[in-house]
Amino acid sequence: MSQDSTEAANTAFAWIGGEAAVRGLVDRFYDLMDLEPGYAQLRSLHPTTLEGSRDKLHWFLCGWLGGPDYFVERFGHPRLRARHMPFKIGPLERDQWMSCMRQAMAECALDPALQQRLGESFQGTADWMVNQPGVSRVV
Repeated sequence: MSQDSTEAANTAFAWIGGEAAVRGLVDRFYDLMDLEPGYAQLRSLHPTTLEGSRDKLHWFLCGWLGGPDYFVERFGHPRLRARHMPFKIGPLERDQWMSCMRQAMAECALDPALQQRLGESFQGTADWMVNQPGVSRVV
């Protein structure tokens, strides 16, 4: 195996199972957001149809996990906080996002160690995205 192949195999992108697995995770995440009443506040921040949101999260996660940088190729630097600033994101929305993503990872049967590592990384980013005061709820 070449050094490039070894490095690629050591990414979270490879660990998750590649592009199809990332798409599966993203699709489950948005399906849950649409179906579960517990994610209603989070869902209300999104457009009526979720196809664009699905694509953008898929493209972002592929690159963030160490795979192809589709999001950057299309839109440039992610600037996550700046791109999300127009949306009111408080602790409730953060907690619903995290709960929905944790549920999606579990239902997609990601390796438990990967779920924990991704969950920790997602939590840090989710905390950083909060731009409104509010009361947090336990998830």
